[in-house]
Amino acid sequence: MIGVLGAGAFGTALAVALARDGRQVMLWGRNEGTMAEMARSRETARLPGVTLPEGIEITADLARAASAETLLLAVPMQTLSAVLGSIESPLEGRKLVACCKGIDLATGEGPSHVIAHAKPGTLPAILTGPSFAADIARGLPTALTLACEDAEAGLVLQHVLSTKTLRLYRSTDVTGAEVGGALKNVMAIACGACIGAGFGDSARAALMTRGFAEMTRLAVHLGAKPETVTGLSGLGDLALTCTSELSRNYRYGLALGRAEGFDPSVTVEGAATARAVAALAEREALAMPVSGVVAALTEGKVTISEALDELLSRPLKEE
Repeated sequence: MIGVLGAGAFGTALAVALARDGRQVMLWGRNEGTMAEMARSRETARLPGVTLPEGIEITADLARAASAETLLLAVPMQTLSAVLGSIESPLEGRKLVACCKGIDLATGEGPSHVIAHAKPGTLPAILTGPSFAADIARGLPTALTLACEDAEAGLVLQHVLSTKTLRLYRSTDVTGAEVGGALKNVMAIACGACIGAGFGDSARAALMTRGFAEMTRLAVHLGAKPETVTGLSGLGDLALTCTSELSRNYRYGLALGRAEGFDPSVTVEGAATARAVAALAEREALAMPVSGVVAALTEGKVTISEALDELLSRPLKEE
């Protein structure tokens, strides 16, 4: 049995893909009324037109869902610690796979460290890469990175979670995978703001390139392998989210660039991540100018024009 904690679009899409491939899945969400309606209709507004397979058991009972041997944690990064803390059982020896991307504002840590601290004795892993929930739910070909420091556990998870249309590439570089998944959201906001403000595609390409340099710089500083960032969890995810309006972070950036409002109920992980990265960069004396500007922009400390001026006024240097 695979437990999926988080009945948002991504968690539900993973549950659909796994159930279609013959796995028994338990999907948990915190709202009892919403989960009861999903169980009755076998549909969700998060994934229009997608029927939930009978192989998915839908529940609002966290303890029941957490009894599964393998848990996919598809909750927002900033709530991951709280959800894990709500699980009363210790979960020792279980495989816990974070499907969220970002850095915890309270601790400055990625999801694998949050898991390790909240539930000692478990096997943390991270599932990340270029993917939209709708594509996964519709059975469209998707490739992701599965990172786990325990190589044997990673191999088991790769076979448990791969399907005919969801192809997983395993890695032991958890830090590199986490940094790529977190920072690409920050860069997606920057690129959305760039296009929203009318600065053009050339400026977006420059932001993506310099943003990728920042991703690599931070990953290597934290001990990751640079080649990890060039893979699906870094460059692949960056390319997807910086160019598509299906990305929430990109859409949020568009709204910032156009000086428009944005639905506050939509989770935008990149905003919190930008603030966490800016604080980390200051502590570690790292040059992370794009992340710093995005943090200031999302907090309303600078306008879009001031943000552009700040980046363009930086000293000229070699690439």
